[in-house]
Amino acid sequence: MTERMDRRFAALRKEGRAALVTFTMAGDPDAATSLAILKALPKAGADVVELGMPFTDPMADGPAIQAAGLRALHAGANMKKTLRLVRDFRAGNGATPIVLMGYYNPIYVYGVEKFLADAKAAGVDGLIVVDLPPEEDAELCLPALKAGLNFIRLATPTTDDKRLPTVLTNTSGFVYYVSIAGITGSAAPDPGKVSGAVERIKRHTKLPVCVGFGVRTAKQARAIAEGADGVVVGSALVDAVRKSLGPGDRPTAATVPAVTGLVRELAEGVRSSRA
Repeated sequence: MTERMDRRFAALRKEGRAALVTFTMAGDPDAATSLAILKALPKAGADVVELGMPFTDPMADGPAIQAAGLRALHAGANMKKTLRLVRDFRAGNGATPIVLMGYYNPIYVYGVEKFLADAKAAGVDGLIVVDLPPEEDAELCLPALKAGLNFIRLATPTTDDKRLPTVLTNTSGFVYYVSIAGITGSAAPDPGKVSGAVERIKRHTKLPVCVGFGVRTAKQARAIAEGADGVVVGSALVDAVRKSLGPGDRPTAATVPAVTGLVRELAEGVRSSRA
């Protein structure tokens, strides 16, 4: 429901702070642990949750998220199970927006119409599909909007003022600003440059602008939160999962706390930025 996303950002505006948007891979390292992580994220301080759709060829992802997708696939993850994760999460949480993030191929294979109906029924709020440009809106974006799902688009440092209106057409929920050119988790963003870029995007849209790629620490999250409506953290959380695993990539007692501990720190950083 798109309203869930709008309500969340409206509430955060009232609080006068940025959102913490967390990314984890569906089914990593297995379905049960992935659900436990998902359920624990809002309590640890996540305001919006992005859930990765595992895919064999994730071209925009760095090594950490690529490895997470492969771990999930090895554990039997697929689109049906990803949507079941959302359903199971929704049974206990009706307020936190969930965005599915990934590539068009798994959606296309599942069937666009069926996917949109099942995603909506499961309680998904929005989609980020990184390999579908605005020129392909008829493919998924417009049907998604019609089905009542947000379609969240990426803007990058190379998206100039001429291109920006095209990128923002049909975008809803929020704009995801990719703070560094390149793959996920590759470098740390420069808060000064980010702040300027967010201001530039805001001249073209009333939507919240959330910034991701390269944010790993509470200190970085705090600096980005000063100039953005939201801070997206993915690779650092996925790394926390990996480091907690035992032999054969099996989860340990440390897996869920490793993620929630980091989310708590990041949330504290985000919340202190405008204190």
